[in-house]
Amino acid sequence: MFRSLATRNYRIWFIGALVSNVGTWMQATAQNWVVLTELTANDALAVGITMALQFAPQLVLVPVTGLIADRFDRRKILFGTQSTLGLLGLALGLLLVFGHAELWHLYVFALLLGLVNAVDTPVRQAFVSDLVSGSNMSNAVALNSASFNTARLIGPAVAGVLIVLVGSGWVFVLNALTFVAMLAALAMLRRDQLHRMPRAPRARGQFVAGFRYVSSRPDLVVVFVIVFLIGAFGMNFPIFASTMAVEFGRGAGEYGLLSSILAIGSLTGALLAARRERARMRVIIAASGFFAAAALIAALMPTFWTFAASTILLGFATVTILTTANGYVQTTTESGLRGRVLALYMAVMMGGTPIGAPIVGAVVDALGPRWGLGVASVAAAVAALIGLGWLVVARGMRVGRHPVARWRPAVRFADAPTAALAVDPTRPGDIVRHERAEPAEPVQAAERLEPADFSEEVALTTPIPLPRR
Repeated sequence: MFRSLATRNYRIWFIGALVSNVGTWMQATAQNWVVLTELTANDALAVGITMALQFAPQLVLVPVTGLIADRFDRRKILFGTQSTLGLLGLALGLLLVFGHAELWHLYVFALLLGLVNAVDTPVRQAFVSDLVSGSNMSNAVALNSASFNTARLIGPAVAGVLIVLVGSGWVFVLNALTFVAMLAALAMLRRDQLHRMPRAPRARGQFVAGFRYVSSRPDLVVVFVIVFLIGAFGMNFPIFASTMAVEFGRGAGEYGLLSSILAIGSLTGALLAARRERARMRVIIAASGFFAAAALIAALMPTFWTFAASTILLGFATVTILTTANGYVQTTTESGLRGRVLALYMAVMMGGTPIGAPIVGAVVDALGPRWGLGVASVAAAVAALIGLGWLVVARGMRVGRHPVARWRPAVRFADAPTAALAVDPTRPGDIVRHERAEPAEPVQAAERLEPADFSEEVALTTPIPLPRR
């Protein structure tokens, strides 16, 4: 489960990211609470607009940000983006502390935050491949998610307490200080131990290369559709948690507690994903169906504490979907295109928020938060049906009788998996020849691959020329 932490660079990165993520969740909790209760009179639509402004740049700038992640030094880019995010949090925090903040300030802050994150997010996701070997990439992605959700467990609860004790402005100031941990981690990384991947060449068509690659992979298209539906209509937890807390007559402390309880399920889902050998499409589809059921259960809960308990199911399903989808995209994409494909993935996941968040916010304002959860449930059910339909039509999935267990069904596929795990570029290598052997062609030896990197998928799809007797 924790095998990637044996790598020194990844271990340092993990610790720095954990501290920074705690501050990020503190700021996110305070930001939505300020918009909902301090700058408006419980206006859920204003929260939705704030979220839309924050995530819209992910969708608009995706051709540029993906190419940046593939072409330039990711470590240097992260130095710049993380420093800028810290300064933005400090500036808004001082406005709130001195009582000068207005709603349009929050809108501008959300837009600037989205612009910086549009560059930072694909670079940060692709940087994982620079820290660990290919065999540990899926595990490292899952542990990143565990770090993120451990921070979600801590950050919102701390933010709720701080809002009550010292005010929301100081939460933003403290978040700015947590970025020091990330900058220190980046400075401590050993550059000679980074797994540097091939950079994108300067050639025509590089901006659209990621789009062409994804369009040629039907399995990735299905993953992107599922993630879009869940991200646009299901992952509006700030709207759901804040409005449900108000409906039950609770305050900022209970609102922060809801986010922390949700993180219990999120952390569990991330750790279970870290235990899996590799990311699988069927897990993404099953988790989407589970999310639909969890959202419906949450919408029907009669009390605050039963609703809080149901958010554990929501957190578990959400992180299982996103962690598995992220791992699937990273491990099945060519290394030279990984940054651009990840930028598309993040744009689809977060870029759906400008579409879904205002719609869900309007539904909540008109009908109540329970109907907003109902919209999330329907969207997840549609996503699961799309994935299931693809498995049946494209992969020939059939359910039959298990050959050993009488009451256990067996799932069979007519076709092999659509995509094999991506491998690094190869170079000619020397071979030892038998004295009687005739001259042979050089064997292609995989570059920088450890024995654990060779999987069944690679063996089935990589021809290896053998010496002739």
